[in-house]
Amino acid sequence: MQLDAIDLVNHSKLSEVWPQVNFPFLLAPMVGLSHVALREMVRDYLPVGARTIWPTEMLNSRRLPHQRVGETPETKISLRDSDLVPQILGNNESFINESINRLHSLNIAGVDINMGCPVAKALKHNYGVALMGDPKYAWSVVAMAKRATSLPVTVKLRVGHEKDQKYFDEFCQGLVEAGASVLCLHPRTAEQKRKGNADWTQIAHLKRKVKVPVIGNGDVQVWQDAIRMLEETGCDGVMIGRALTARPWIFWQLGEYLGFPPPIGREGEKAPQGPAEEAKEFGRAIIKFVDYCFENFEPSIAQRKIKFYLKVANPWLNFGHYLCKQLNKCHEPEEYRKVCGDFFIKDGLLLAAFTNLTY
Repeated sequence: MQLDAIDLVNHSKLSEVWPQVNFPFLLAPMVGLSHVALREMVRDYLPVGARTIWPTEMLNSRRLPHQRVGETPETKISLRDSDLVPQILGNNESFINESINRLHSLNIAGVDINMGCPVAKALKHNYGVALMGDPKYAWSVVAMAKRATSLPVTVKLRVGHEKDQKYFDEFCQGLVEAGASVLCLHPRTAEQKRKGNADWTQIAHLKRKVKVPVIGNGDVQVWQDAIRMLEETGCDGVMIGRALTARPWIFWQLGEYLGFPPPIGREGEKAPQGPAEEAKEFGRAIIKFVDYCFENFEPSIAQRKIKFYLKVANPWLNFGHYLCKQLNKCHEPEEYRKVCGDFFIKDGLLLAAFTNLTY
């Protein structure tokens, strides 16, 4: 369906769950990435007046009860962190209950249950996408979370292990009946992981089948993809993962399309467009991320977070691997600044141009 810019905002039903949300685009919960430093960096590109929900990285409900929530690298928050919906991995009521009770101290806006993680460790313990193989138990996990909080409970899932439409429809309906307020679908099977193409028709199908808001996820590489997903599937929101680590200004580009003012500090500017402008902005984003890492983590953890971020984000940049190697030798923020300055200014932006690869 074709929607103009205003309709794209008004169309979303996310505001029925979170009345403050007026921007139907959000960062995905990603292990090792969706921590406070990445949220801070991405938030710098959020248009003035735009509000969305924010994730944590995936949190293990068996560990949370024994941690100082708000002090660990995974649960640390900033003064700007609001509308936080942490994602938990779990299948045991006592652990889920205690985890959610502890997460309430972060002034959260909801809780997300992970039923989409396909890694072997999660499958081994009947976490993540493994729950999609046991519908009644999966539904009970949602009910467990609902008993632990009056806040919205959301579920992030895949299309299962096999593309069995009847099974999938019944599974999702059961999640809603158990109390899920929002479903977020990454339309790949567990076996696909990130390979192949995300089948957006499954997002459209789910949107027709359930009454709760549906968030789509998968194969959003540029801001136009996010608009296209809304138009083609009718979903209520678009979750963006790895592309947003490399192009955090996607939020700015989307806001510009929707008529929002530029982000704070970028007044009077246009969002970066084209390979050279985006490459230059990536240099700025790296420095933002480095600064936020050193502000929020002790140096050894900050460096580890930076290395992982660069590994994920650099493939979008021509010669990104070379830049990554140089940055991985750095230890202090000023060293990172010098390497970025040399790469993006002295070496020339044409060499450092951004690409639109699918990754």
